[in-house]
Amino acid sequence: MGVSCCISHDASVELLRRKYLIVILSLLLLMPSIPSQFLPTPLDCRKTCVCASNIISCSKTNLTQIPMELPSFTAALDLSFNSISRLKADWTPYRLGRLHTLQLSHNGLHFLSTEAFVYVTRLRLLDLSCNNVKQLDEFIFEPLEHLEVLLLYNNRIAQIDRSAFAGLMSLQKLYMSNNQVSRFPLELVKERSRLETLKLLDMSGNKIKNLPLNDLQELPAWIKNGLYFHRNPVPCSCELYDLVARWYNMELSSATDYKDEHTCVLPGSPKEKMAVMDLNKVYLNCSEVKVMNRESFLEQFLVLECDTRQRNVIKNWVLPGNTPLSPAHKTAVMLDGGSLQIGPLTAEDSGVYTCYASGETFNETLYVTVVVFNGTMSGGLENLKTAYTTLVGCLITVVFVLIYLYLTPCRCPCCPGQDLEKTDPRDSLHSSTVSIANKVQDNTGPPLGSHTFSYKHVGFMEEQLKQNGRLNPIGEEDEEWQGEATERQKCDIGVGRSGHLYSPMVV
Repeated sequence: MGVSCCISHDASVELLRRKYLIVILSLLLLMPSIPSQFLPTPLDCRKTCVCASNIISCSKTNLTQIPMELPSFTAALDLSFNSISRLKADWTPYRLGRLHTLQLSHNGLHFLSTEAFVYVTRLRLLDLSCNNVKQLDEFIFEPLEHLEVLLLYNNRIAQIDRSAFAGLMSLQKLYMSNNQVSRFPLELVKERSRLETLKLLDMSGNKIKNLPLNDLQELPAWIKNGLYFHRNPVPCSCELYDLVARWYNMELSSATDYKDEHTCVLPGSPKEKMAVMDLNKVYLNCSEVKVMNRESFLEQFLVLECDTRQRNVIKNWVLPGNTPLSPAHKTAVMLDGGSLQIGPLTAEDSGVYTCYASGETFNETLYVTVVVFNGTMSGGLENLKTAYTTLVGCLITVVFVLIYLYLTPCRCPCCPGQDLEKTDPRDSLHSSTVSIANKVQDNTGPPLGSHTFSYKHVGFMEEQLKQNGRLNPIGEEDEEWQGEATERQKCDIGVGRSGHLYSPMVV
C-alpha cells in the first residue's frame, strides 16, 4: 500500500516536469529570433577582418557591432563602411592604451555615448564623418586630451554644446563642414577661450547667417589662414567684402583656395547668391581694398608685425637698404613674438622692411613699406596755426590798403574842386607825377622857420624840379618847356615857404 503511494507520487512529479519543459520550449519557439549579425562577435582576423601587426581593418564587412576581444596592443582600428549605428560606453570593456586612430565613417551612426571614449584616451585621430550625428553633448570629447584631428563633416549636426570640445588641448584640425550648424563657434578661436593648438577650423557649407566679422578680422594670420567659412548663407555687405578681400590680398589659404565659393545672399526675394569679391563692382560698389603702407611722423615709435600664416616659425628682419637687423642698431629692436619696433623715427627710416619667416616645412616673406613724414604731429599743428595767422594778416593788410586808397581825405590842389588848371595838355602824358604847385595868392605868411615842416619829403623830386617839375624821358627840352621852368620853380619854392604841407601823389 505504501509502496504504491510512493510510486504514484514520483510519477506525478515527473509528469509536472515534462509539462514545464513543454511550456518553456513552446515559449522559446514563439520568441522572435535575433539575427546573429546583431550580436557582438569575437574578432576574426581570418574571415571578417584584416589584422596586420597592430593595425586592424574591418571595413566593409557589414558589421552592426564593434568586434569583441580587441587586442590591447591595437594602434589603428578601421570600422568604416559598416552599419554600426550606436557607439555605446561598453564597446570596449577595457583600456586600449595604444590606440591612436579610430575610423567610424559611413556607418549611419546617430548615437554617441558621453562615455564612449573613456578607455581610448590616447586617440590622435577620430573619424566620425559621413554619419547621422545630430548633436554634440557637453564634454563628450573631454577624455581625448591627445586628439589632434577630429573629422565630423557630412553629418546632421545642428546643436553643439559650448563645452563639447572642452579638454581637447592638443586639437589642431577640426572639420565641421556640410552640417546644419547655425552659429559660428567663435569660442574655439577667440583669445582666452580658444584651443591654443587649433590651426584649422572648417565651418563651410553650414547654415551660418551671422559671422562675427570684427572678431574674425582681429585674429592672427596663422589662425585666419585655416579658417574656412565659405558656402554659408551670409548676407552681402561691404564689411564681408572687406574681410574676404583683405584675406585674399594676404594670400591666406582660406580665401585663395576657395575664392569662387565665397558667396553671399542678396536681400530680397528670391534669394540670389553673388560672389563676395564682386561686391565692389556690381551690387554694393564697395571700396576697393588695398594693402596699406605704414605711415608715421618724426620722433614717433612704430611697431611692425610679422603676421605669418604659420605658427612657431623663426623670424628675421632686414632693414631698408638690405641691411640685416643687428644689436648695433639703436632705433630698431625685435620684440617678443617677432615684431619689430623702430623709433624715434627719422626721415632715413622710410623704406621697405622685410620679414623672413622660416620653419621646418614652411617659408614666408613679408614686406612692410614705412613712410615717415618730414614733420612731427605737434609741428604739423603749429605749421597750420602759422599759416592761418599769415592768411589773417594778409587779409587785414589788404583791408588797410583799400581804406588808404579809397577812404583817406584828399587835400591836394589837384583833387576835384581845387581849381587846378593844366597849363599844357601834355602834362598827363609826359609826367608821372602831379605837380603840387599852385599860384601863390600872396607872399605874406609866416616865416619859414615858424613851422616844423621839413622839406625832406619832396627830396626825391629834386631832379624833377630841376626839370620844371616834369619827367622828360625822351629828353625833349624845347624852348616852351625851358620858358616855364623859372615860373614853376618859383611857384614850388613859394609853396614851401608858405608853410602849407602837400604830399606828392604817384599816379
